[in-house]
Amino acid sequence: MGNYITERQRYDIELLLKEKYTKPRIAKVLGIKYNTLYKEIERGTVEQMDTQLKVYRIYRADYAQMMYEKSAANRGRNLKIGADHQLAAYIETMIKEQKYSPEALLQRIKNENSHFSTTLCFKTIYNYLDMGLFLNITNDDLPYKRPRKKKKTEKSTVALNNRKGRSIEERPVSIQDRGQYGHWEMDTVVSAQNTGRSCLLVLSERMGREEIILKIRDKKSSTVVRALNRLEKQYGSKAFREKFKTITCDNGVEFLDAKGIEKSIYTKQPRTTLYYCHPYSSFERGTNENINRMIRRFFPKGTNFDDITPKQVAMVEAWINNYPRKILGGLSSNMYLKQIGVATA
Repeated sequence: MGNYITERQRYDIELLLKEKYTKPRIAKVLGIKYNTLYKEIERGTVEQMDTQLKVYRIYRADYAQMMYEKSAANRGRNLKIGADHQLAAYIETMIKEQKYSPEALLQRIKNENSHFSTTLCFKTIYNYLDMGLFLNITNDDLPYKRPRKKKKTEKSTVALNNRKGRSIEERPVSIQDRGQYGHWEMDTVVSAQNTGRSCLLVLSERMGREEIILKIRDKKSSTVVRALNRLEKQYGSKAFREKFKTITCDNGVEFLDAKGIEKSIYTKQPRTTLYYCHPYSSFERGTNENINRMIRRFFPKGTNFDDITPKQVAMVEAWINNYPRKILGGLSSNMYLKQIGVATA
């Protein structure tokens, strides 16, 4: 039975733990002393979060290997990125200044066919951040940070008596499959409480994750209708109907004028079809919710949108539409839509 564990064995340990092997059985299979295995698992276990933001502990072979390499530094072992200062600087710039995640910055390297002397996976970058190995960035610079314990807050105002609106239950099932371009979700991103009245009207396309962001002066339903009227003037009646086949929104007071939202300023034919989610069901607008988090990288909670210019809003919109997305196979929204022949202008 061995006292030392190789890098290959660390990946075997990770695999066997996922397959629910017990520690004594893993030690026997790999020919490792139980105490050695126990210490290895303790050393290589990290905290992560699932999609429900619940923290769980899991053994990661690459993290365990890096911890081993760090402890072996006095014997001449170096971390993979140690000699690649160009890559380290690129990672720091993309995370701190461009607000990219490790996954997105690696995808951008691939998309642009850039070359560095060292190759890393995104888990390794996260682990290096956990270990504090970067000079100018920490975990606090990541786009998504571990949330603190949430305080009890009041629910946002919704209209529960929206009897005139068309329920999401009436929306065709085919829209749920995201197989056709032109089905949007709509929401507002508001200013800090007791500050300005201005807010952002955001529209998120379900298939290609295209984003349109408009600064509007307040959350009145008439203001939302006027913003959509401006879009219809920009695209033209026919192009607007083709681009905005349907829109799904919540029951917020700013969206209650269903007739005004659907009514074309040019023809008697409706310019879109509006659907309302169930109250308190933000998950029914999942694309909106995810992209709103990206917007908050630039305009964090507490922002007064009275102080934000349309030019700043346009820059964030462009950034989102050019951001590499894992769900699009590493392409940005603009790249993906161009690939399938959809015009975004």
